[in-house]
Amino acid sequence: MGPLRLHIDGRTFRDERNREVTIHGINVAADAKFPARPDQPSHVAEDFFEGDKVSFVGRPFSVGEAHVHFSRLKRWGYNAIRYVFTWEAIEAAGPGKYDEEWIQHTISLLRLAKDYGFRIFMDPHQDVWSRFTGGSGAPMWTVYACGLNPRAFDVTEAALVQNTYPEPQNFPKMIWATNYTRLACQVIFTCFFAGKDFAPKAIIDGKNIQDYLQDHYINACKHLAKRIREAGDLEGDVVIGWESMNEPNRGLIGWPDISRIPSEQKLQKGTSPTAWQAILTGSGRSCEIDTWDFGGMGPYKSGTALVDPKGQSAWLPSDYDDSHYGWKRDPGWKLGECLWAQHGVWDPAGDVLLKKTYFGKHPKTGETIDFEYYTNNYFMAHYRKYSSAIRSVFPEAIMFCQPPPFEIPPSLKGTKDDDPNMVYAPHFYDGITLMTKKWNRFWNVDVFGILRGKYYSPAFAIKVGETAIRNCFRDQLSAMRQEGVDYMGNHPCMFTEIGIPYDMDNGYAYKTGDYTSQTLAMDANHFALEGCKAAGFTLWVYVASNNHYWGDRWNGEDLSIYSADDRPLPFASPSRNASTTSFDPTSPSYSASQSSEQPRTVSPSTLKQTLSVGDMSTAAFTNSKQPTSTSGDGGDKPGFRAAEAYVRPTPIATHGTIAAFGFDLRACVFTLSLAAPSPTAEDAPTEIFIPAFHFPPGTTQVTVSGGKWSISTEGADGAAVQKLRWWHAEGSQKISVKGVARRKGLLLSAEGQEEEEEEEGYLEQCRQQKCAVM
Repeated sequence: MGPLRLHIDGRTFRDERNREVTIHGINVAADAKFPARPDQPSHVAEDFFEGDKVSFVGRPFSVGEAHVHFSRLKRWGYNAIRYVFTWEAIEAAGPGKYDEEWIQHTISLLRLAKDYGFRIFMDPHQDVWSRFTGGSGAPMWTVYACGLNPRAFDVTEAALVQNTYPEPQNFPKMIWATNYTRLACQVIFTCFFAGKDFAPKAIIDGKNIQDYLQDHYINACKHLAKRIREAGDLEGDVVIGWESMNEPNRGLIGWPDISRIPSEQKLQKGTSPTAWQAILTGSGRSCEIDTWDFGGMGPYKSGTALVDPKGQSAWLPSDYDDSHYGWKRDPGWKLGECLWAQHGVWDPAGDVLLKKTYFGKHPKTGETIDFEYYTNNYFMAHYRKYSSAIRSVFPEAIMFCQPPPFEIPPSLKGTKDDDPNMVYAPHFYDGITLMTKKWNRFWNVDVFGILRGKYYSPAFAIKVGETAIRNCFRDQLSAMRQEGVDYMGNHPCMFTEIGIPYDMDNGYAYKTGDYTSQTLAMDANHFALEGCKAAGFTLWVYVASNNHYWGDRWNGEDLSIYSADDRPLPFASPSRNASTTSFDPTSPSYSASQSSEQPRTVSPSTLKQTLSVGDMSTAAFTNSKQPTSTSGDGGDKPGFRAAEAYVRPTPIATHGTIAAFGFDLRACVFTLSLAAPSPTAEDAPTEIFIPAFHFPPGTTQVTVSGGKWSISTEGADGAAVQKLRWWHAEGSQKISVKGVARRKGLLLSAEGQEEEEEEEGYLEQCRQQKCAVM
């Protein structure tokens, strides 16, 4: 068994020495959502509808640049990658036309990731179905296959797409997510998961649209899996598993009344049509639609707006040349007419709604459909097909099951679907911070508790004070983890997305270099992750092409922990053999003694292992606010992008079972308690990543309940990483590691020293008053 291979033991991951492995991972990358040739981020309109002629070769970055990115992520302590790819990247040219060049590019990157010791699971990513419906994921031809005309989505508001927005730089923040409740996504997701029940007339190439879409999607993923298997050196050693579809959506399945906004629809922003209004505007009718905005206390109705398509339809015209992609549409599925009108939901002659409860009951059985029914039936039917396809190629693959976000997981416990090699993979974002792009340290809301009916009134879900907010995050994640156990069985819970927006406070940090808000938010999220007892996480996200103006270059989002316009966290590069070692298990003071460093032999190979562009750049410590190019770590940049909060210590491999661990950023103290079934073997101690920024060599203080420990910086896996190894006895054990406490959000001088703060209170006053001088 290879050194990177994992196996699942109940709720934990374990390595080949049966040590508990904590997944400390990162999503790579958000710019994999859009093509590289041409480079077409979501604010670029040129050639947008040439979707059959794009290539994703070069995403998430080129093979030549990969060493810089992988070594950086390794130095920052990440041991796993959620590898983001899209269906469009595989099959953009048309049904069954796979991009083998992109597949080989992906295999080349996976091989390099293996050299750096990353464990990778593959993420078939989508957001609101496709780039052509305002997000990412599916190829353009899938929209045409559903009978829709993406060129008319703007005027009908069937989807809000930044690429076609008149002023893309003013595209409303986070409005892209409302596309889930607009016509295009409602139609496509309903067809994808339940077309055979709700759109039986939608037949293409002899298949219902449900089977047509699912088969192409699953076959594309299976084809990629086959190519990875054929590579011969990636299965299990680096590619450990596959995740199911990112953030699946039910479309209209289970909506009790399409003439009303369902009570569970929590996201409303901009125009917020009912499904019936979306159907009407999608067919060219004008409607007065309520508008909503998102304030400090959540969404609120802000007024109304007239949406008038002036007769244009979001459906393909009857004279559309349907032969372009080579499929044959059944004569019973008419172009030029709304699909739901063809199924008797409404009458276009008089614009009369005939079956407002059409999607709320099973058309064949009459059974009432709610969200749990959708998850346990339609979602799980798809998940079984997808999982079986992947397992036919990778029989031992770990399957990361991601049900619809924030919904009750499927009831799998004790059933044949209670797969021992499965991971529960939920997502969590602090919605208040994400939507307002502000870190409110005074109050927040227990959103998960509200969704689960925990409170008599939402007012009781408000948490006041920073400590209460941090505890609230932790308790929400803990509740989500436990819910997975209750419904899905005894499996690891891993949060495969969690993150913060960096462009808070209208880009204040980009103007001043003060990342205090981002640091506090990031630290609060990590506090929750460390305290909820999940098996790990993959932070959202790393984007090599991020810049201050366009952020992640996708729909106005700016969640990347890296930006070309920010300084990297200073990286201490001590000699490979530098160490601080304890030998007396009864003497914490002796354990903290420092030994001398051994000189390191310098050679081209060792330089290549430990140095990157950022390591060699003294300019990285300057304080210029000018944006720079996207290559390397060098240049004049304003701040560390809250790196002190996400570059943090973490267990790597623990002999025994972790009882608790956490990092106190304020005090710069890491603690770990565990229960060991036996003394550690000499060649398999407990290992902890301790970043040199927080724990500079020669200054770290270690206190242990017993045993011996050592700290060393190694160039293994292609990047210099500082590790603490701890040999301890059986039973309950505890270790505490203290580094150098720093005040959060401060800049460093050219010498790496903390710069003087403004007079206490003045900076905060200026921020509150939006002082023009600042």
